[in-house]
Amino acid sequence: MTEPVGRGVFPVFQTPFGDDESIDFAQLEQEVRWIAEQGAHGVVFGMVSEALRLSDRERADVIRVASGVAAEYGLPCIASVGGESTAVALLRVADAIEAGASALMATPPLHGRNGAHQLEEYFRAILARSSVPIVVQDASGYVGQSLSIEMQAQLFSDFGSHAKFKPEAVPVRPTLDALLAATGGRAEVYEGMGGAALLDTYPGGVSGSMPGAEVCWAVVAMWNALEAGDQDAAEAINRPLVEMIALQDDLDSFVVCEKFLLVEQGVLSSRVARTPLGFTLEPAAEQRLRGLLDELRRAVQDARSVHR
Repeated sequence: MTEPVGRGVFPVFQTPFGDDESIDFAQLEQEVRWIAEQGAHGVVFGMVSEALRLSDRERADVIRVASGVAAEYGLPCIASVGGESTAVALLRVADAIEAGASALMATPPLHGRNGAHQLEEYFRAILARSSVPIVVQDASGYVGQSLSIEMQAQLFSDFGSHAKFKPEAVPVRPTLDALLAATGGRAEVYEGMGGAALLDTYPGGVSGSMPGAEVCWAVVAMWNALEAGDQDAAEAINRPLVEMIALQDDLDSFVVCEKFLLVEQGVLSSRVARTPLGFTLEPAAEQRLRGLLDELRRAVQDARSVHR
């Protein structure tokens, strides 16, 4: 039985490609299995899955494969369904649910500037159409426009736990605090800054994290340390993680760095991402990422040894 989306760490997987930029579904299955085996509480098809570079048929195929593998472990798969129009988003809602998604995640339209009323009607339509929970994603830390706290609180008031939230507007902690305050602390809110904001947002009442997949084992270890009240272990894991995330400041850099680290760990065999790409990982940055990966491994090993 698939668990519902609740507290915990829900990594956003990368979509693997062959040299011809076609989807490598065998590698995708391997990646989702690896994520599950790291102790994650679910998987996510989202922005860093290169959702914007896939056709709608490809999106449905990726969700179907990822949902099927996740279900073998009893884990939910959350699937991104946002679109540039309400009509397209609603078609994606139907496609993702049919493909097996346990919950959905929706960004606002990423182009143009929509008024607050237009954005609210867009999300209301998605929430009303979906038979599974919707994570309202404010990804304005790297794409799109920000969502007002008032609008998100109203969605929660009207739809209850059917609406969950992933606020990535910078600064993250004040945004999260404001959203929780506006919902009486009852809304389920997820940190989405690669796990780098988890140490800061956990005391504020965050329900979990939706980081990239590349070092999800470290975010899981930090989450477990925080749940156990081990602040020292959480801080030790957080230090190299924050520096690692600081090397990534837009969507393409997230994709490139995350695929590099997945290949370094033997999870994926190829770093290919769909082109065009606006970011190149220089040799010095590659070496720094390798060093930070080693630091993270040591911090996690130390944390686990304490709790044995």
